[in-house]
Amino acid sequence: MRGILTVIGKDKVGIVAAVSNELVNLDINIIDISQTIMDDYFTMIMATALPAGSDFEKIRKIFDELGADLGVKITIQNAEIFDTMHKL
Repeated sequence: MRGILTVIGKDKVGIVAAVSNELVNLDINIIDISQTIMDDYFTMIMATALPAGSDFEKIRKIFDELGADLGVKITIQNAEIFDTMHKL
């Protein structure tokens, strides 16, 4: 199962490390990553591989909490839904 994870917020030290560490804890592999800083804003998108049977709602809650701790917005979507939404 593939997922698309996005992070947007004010840049600060440790965002990539914190998100990557949580992915490791959830046994989620990073397939591809792109990030940039626009003015003082950090933006990142990751294509990820989740273990079969992963619970997206549980994972979303974990990243909601991490985003709140970091002061950024983190979203994760099933790649199939993400692809369908962007074909319309």
